[in-house]
Amino acid sequence: QVQLVESGGGLVQAGGSLRLSCAASGRFLSHNVMGWYRQAPGKQRELVATITRDDKTNYVDSVKGRFTISKDNAKNTVYLQMNSLKPEDTAVYYCTTKTVITNWTINDYWGQGTQVTVSS
Repeated sequence: QVQLVESGGGLVQAGGSLRLSCAASGRFLSHNVMGWYRQAPGKQRELVATITRDDKTNYVDSVKGRFTISKDNAKNTVYLQMNSLKPEDTAVYYCTTKTVITNWTINDYWGQGTQVTVSS
């Protein structure tokens, strides 16, 4: 199994920055994709950003130019640098991975979520 532990959430004023981290542990071969979703109160969970094994990134339009996703393969950790935060970025942020467990098994995993609150 794979465990994902997120950190870095908190309360910040509009225009501020936060850096989320998500460390993966357990028995696995690699991660095909690592990413972040978020869910605001009363809204559906939405994709924020993803990064592939070969470092291709993808962002939802609303965060382009403000958020940057990156990863450290040696640490099995994915990061989300969030700059110029807006109140509408307030949500619980979830880390997710598409992880290769064996040569014939690929599973999706989710972290427990970390709260990001942006005050106006």
